[in-house]
Amino acid sequence: MKVLLIGGTGIISTAVSAQLRAAGHELYLLNRGNRAARCPEGAKTLSADARDEEAARRLLEGYTFDVVADFIAFEPEHVKRDFRLFREKTGQYIFISSASAYQKPPVNPVITESTPLSNPYWQYARNKIACEEWLTERFRAEGFPVTIVRPSHTYDNTYVPLALHGDGGPWQVLSRMLRGRPVIIHGDGSSLWTVTHNSDFARGFIGLMGNPHAIGQTVHITGDESLTWTQIHEIIAARLGVRLNPLCVPSGLIIQAGKRHGYDFEGTLLGDKACSVIFDNTKLKRLVPGFAAATRFDQGMAETIPRLLSHPELQTEDPEFEAFCDHVCAAMGAARAAL
Repeated sequence: MKVLLIGGTGIISTAVSAQLRAAGHELYLLNRGNRAARCPEGAKTLSADARDEEAARRLLEGYTFDVVADFIAFEPEHVKRDFRLFREKTGQYIFISSASAYQKPPVNPVITESTPLSNPYWQYARNKIACEEWLTERFRAEGFPVTIVRPSHTYDNTYVPLALHGDGGPWQVLSRMLRGRPVIIHGDGSSLWTVTHNSDFARGFIGLMGNPHAIGQTVHITGDESLTWTQIHEIIAARLGVRLNPLCVPSGLIIQAGKRHGYDFEGTLLGDKACSVIFDNTKLKRLVPGFAAATRFDQGMAETIPRLLSHPELQTEDPEFEAFCDHVCAAMGAARAAL
């Protein structure tokens, strides 16, 4: 296949790029060229800002592709631009949406592609829903060959998937684990969640590429493993070689405290990770026979944690989030004492 990825160097798309090249596909990446080290050998980079439609149009003149996938489309105007650019240039357009678009809170924790889309807590998710609706109408009205993919909390060997961290990323939470400090877990830690290794996502994603049965379809791609948030934190701590010191805090209190420290956790908690979800991947497995998520979370962390510990450049200190955690811990301690 001749494939164009818009972006192509993020956590999800890097795995897709690598597996496409390993399978011998002709791969083009349209991005600003700022992360060349993450591009696989043999991929051809088309350097432009995808948001600059005229520059992209000039750069793409004369090109056609079997598949175009946009990993950095977040608002309706982004997919409208893609439609204008690629309506005559590709046999399939894949929009990467988000599982956060599913109904929050869900009426049924078992999520299928027919679960309603509604998220009153997170603008990011509502924007993704709007993109999906616009693209679906283009498929119905004009036959635009769209496939919609919904990932959920995908990670790689440089990133630890957590529900709560600051602007500096997850490292500060790991640092607290290593120092024996209390680690905040939302709710009572028993809600179910699914994390997905990027290599597993990529296998499912590539199986949808060039697949005529995927045109006009919406498919989520996630792991099959359901873990509580306490289990997720315990697995991370175990791979760090320490014992977890958990502090369970109601999500509403985390959100309220976050606002005092300049954080907006409502979308990522109430609009996503505070809800128990179990993803039913039957549709993906029907469209991509033989697909199975191969990496359990403990196996993924066995790769990710040693890499983080051995690469100081991945250890971003976040004193603001540290102060937030200490504030919440002190407030919870005071509340317990008062009771």
